[in-house]
Amino acid sequence: MKAAVLGTTGYTGMILLRLLIEHPEVDKIIPVSSSKPGVPLSSIDPGLGVSGMEKTKSVGGETVSIEKATKLNPDVVFSALPHLASARTCEPFFGKSIVIDLSADFRIKDAELFRKSYGEPPPRVDLLDRAVYGLCEVYRDEIRKADIIANPGCYPTATLLPLYPLFKNNLIEKGRIVINALSGISGAGKKAELKLLFCERSENTSAYSPGSTHRHAGEIQQRIKEFAGIPKGYSLAADSHDFEVLFTPHMVPLKRGMFITTTVSLAREIENSELNSIFLDAYTSSPFISLTFDYIPQTRDVWGSNRCDIGWHLEGRTLILFSVIDNLIKGASGQAIQNLNIRFGFIETAGLRSYGEI
Repeated sequence: MKAAVLGTTGYTGMILLRLLIEHPEVDKIIPVSSSKPGVPLSSIDPGLGVSGMEKTKSVGGETVSIEKATKLNPDVVFSALPHLASARTCEPFFGKSIVIDLSADFRIKDAELFRKSYGEPPPRVDLLDRAVYGLCEVYRDEIRKADIIANPGCYPTATLLPLYPLFKNNLIEKGRIVINALSGISGAGKKAELKLLFCERSENTSAYSPGSTHRHAGEIQQRIKEFAGIPKGYSLAADSHDFEVLFTPHMVPLKRGMFITTTVSLAREIENSELNSIFLDAYTSSPFISLTFDYIPQTRDVWGSNRCDIGWHLEGRTLILFSVIDNLIKGASGQAIQNLNIRFGFIETAGLRSYGEI
């Protein structure tokens, strides 16, 4: 298989390259950079080593332009490009290659909700109906047939996976869903900003974009609407909803890792034993979901893995959910590889780790 990676100089693109090097079904990798074609990969990421050079030898171990990548006819294209630019840059590949887009360009189907989240209309409205949301454990059947896969955001991935079994069983009472999210600094991407400097982040924690103001809130709202079976066209705006999502992210002094605490009210009384069965039934065939039950998971448990660990605490009809992921793996590149595996019929775990590093 021949895989192209667009956006090889950011964290997501670099990790994609490393994962593809280890993937048993990928024999050729095409690193693409429209701004810096012809740059040796060894200068972008010296950690790729000899094996990285072997799989990229067909392009001389260097980044190539979009035009050259198109002529090489990749089977799959991973786009690790910025929001609003990704869909336009992928134009030459639509209809020719399977496109797995790690930006938000195809995640939100509602044009107004997308505009609210990203300040502009979706860049390719005409392709939205063809794109499948790549939350692997929920949309496997759709992913298997998709030509465009919208890789979910890191916050939505870690938030939605614990909620899905509850909505599937009509267990969440209409009302407020409170989500508090903690993210490592790499969640902000690889960029030079004062607030991301070591001296600013070390020994410091802060919240930002609270309530419904973070761009991932719209993505979470859209999927909750779908999970709950709310008809299309029904608004989830602050003054018209059955489920009010209050999502507050926090930046914590970690390099990587994401911890989500979600509080919901249940529609009826339930015993822990039934709750255990509901989660087991939902994820018994999901190799990257680890249910910790009454143990509260920790970010270090999943560091470097493609796992999402889920635990919970029941207080009467109030349920507190805990979930952790590595935001760079399950929250981005790892889930993209998982989508590749599902789409092409490979073993779902191929090229991915289900255990965390010590």
